[in-house]
Amino acid sequence: MIKKITVFLLALALLAPSGGVKAAEANITIDMHYLVVSPAEDGSTNMMNMVNYTNLGSSDYKGEGKGEAVLTVTLPEGSTGLNFLDGKIASKQTDKGFITTDPLPANQTIVLPYSYRMPAGKDINLAFDYPVQMMQVLVPEGMGSIEFKGANATNQGLFNFEDQKYVGYSLEGIPANEPITMIYNKDVQPDAGQLQQAGAKSSGNESGITRQSPSFHNPGHLRMWYQSPLKSFDPHILMIVLGAILIAAISYFSYFRIKNRAEAEKLENNSDEKAFKLLMAKQNTIMDKILELEETYGNGLLSEEEYNAKIEAYKQHLVKVKLGLKRFVE
Repeated sequence: MIKKITVFLLALALLAPSGGVKAAEANITIDMHYLVVSPAEDGSTNMMNMVNYTNLGSSDYKGEGKGEAVLTVTLPEGSTGLNFLDGKIASKQTDKGFITTDPLPANQTIVLPYSYRMPAGKDINLAFDYPVQMMQVLVPEGMGSIEFKGANATNQGLFNFEDQKYVGYSLEGIPANEPITMIYNKDVQPDAGQLQQAGAKSSGNESGITRQSPSFHNPGHLRMWYQSPLKSFDPHILMIVLGAILIAAISYFSYFRIKNRAEAEKLENNSDEKAFKLLMAKQNTIMDKILELEETYGNGLLSEEEYNAKIEAYKQHLVKVKLGLKRFVE
């Protein structure tokens, strides 16, 4: 199960949307934060994270100049068992979480995969060191439910991944260092009505599900959209425009293909006509030459041997021309 969740998060993070609101000072933003919450065998809560950090600046980001830290990740109070899942990224554990020490190139995104555990029954107090554009919290079906305090969350309903269903919760536009309380209860499952409505308002004043959600968008599609130069357009209107352009292009191509075919046929007909006229002219010329040869021979100006050689050559040439003409008259 843990391996499947890790693969799932890697797939999502590699395709998550980039870009968003700039951090006030550091030009660092969290484009997408994926969090899979599930119960551990010892009763604690597994927190598996896959987070996209983007440097929106025009130069490499090397931290705020305080020590070797480049990116700072603060974990909830009470967390244990930190496990950093990418050995290629230089990181160091701290009292409050961990830091990375490799510079983040300009206009580039880095994916930080890590996990930790929280004590069972304890509220999970989250706060992020950088602004978060979007956060997706996922709970495997049948493994509990989540309530939020301090933030508005949207229930994305159920969706499938590799024969496993997940309940998705979405949060958007989280400012840096703003506290969010997440209450995970592995023994309480979302009711069917809540999943069907995907976002009906919860009973608490501060918590959870406050608006109805659209259908779940594939994170890969979101990433490709936000990375494209067209991200400032409404995607639905753009699809209509692109569809119209595609239809117009197909119509344009078909029209000129038919037109070119007609012109080619016309040209072919013209070529046949020219060839026919040329053969007729050759035939007439050969016939004239034969008459002229017979007249010359009759006047005694050619020997019989010369006459026979020339008349035979003219006849052979005439046969070839007549065979050519035969193609047009049959």
